[in-house]
Amino acid sequence: MRVSLVISDVDGTLVTHDKVLTPRAIAAVRRLHDSGIGFSICSSRPPFGLRMMIEPLRLALPFGGYNAGAIVEPDLSVVEQKLIPPEAAREAVAMFQQHGIDCWVFVGNQWLIVNPTGDHVDHEIHTIQTPPTIVPAFEEAHFAAVGKIVGPSNDHDRVARVTDLMQTALAGRANAARSQPYYCDVIPPGIDKGRLVELLGQRLAVPRSEILVLGDMENDLELFRKAGFAVAMGNATDEVKRTAQATTLSNDEDGFAVAIERFVFRG
Repeated sequence: MRVSLVISDVDGTLVTHDKVLTPRAIAAVRRLHDSGIGFSICSSRPPFGLRMMIEPLRLALPFGGYNAGAIVEPDLSVVEQKLIPPEAAREAVAMFQQHGIDCWVFVGNQWLIVNPTGDHVDHEIHTIQTPPTIVPAFEEAHFAAVGKIVGPSNDHDRVARVTDLMQTALAGRANAARSQPYYCDVIPPGIDKGRLVELLGQRLAVPRSEILVLGDMENDLELFRKAGFAVAMGNATDEVKRTAQATTLSNDEDGFAVAIERFVFRG
């Protein structure tokens, strides 16, 4: 199979559990660039939470934040962006609160939270290298321009249950999916990571059959369905592994770099 474009998920795929971009991963991307193969990333993180990837990966193509709800150039200028309808955002926050989950609301370049000691707050600060804006409560003004809402919890079963409830309650008005076992992401309707595959395929005139993608979670499934060849990480969920054409090692075993070597360069 000829590969002309590679698109990778970030957390759980490109970086380690500790959010480290390894030298081997950086070298694998450099080899793609040197071979004239396009490379981009798509993540549930906000675009500003991906800025630390731009230089080491020499990103030159648009990349996706908010599961491709916001697609930006490497200078973070917006290519396209969609927002969650205010009434759906309001309902999602209420559902998280009803189920005992302290959710986060992403508005523009701000990450709004009510509980600074809630589950995974410190983890997210480390991940996106941006402190939250603490508010006493989410207000109507906040719901006017929401890019993403996250429901974090150390109770993974609760996250799975709430995700299922969100998918039903918000059907047609917003999309809900787990980006990690401990995160339920709510993003605008009609948006998924597959949108970046479509946009870059059109921009670069690369056929679907020459696009390879990598991921580990349910929110990567549309990425898989729009590409010619999908690689699941060794740490991926069973559903993701079943959907992929191949599986590599885990993200803590340089599975991304191994996949590039094995499936792009046939090493």
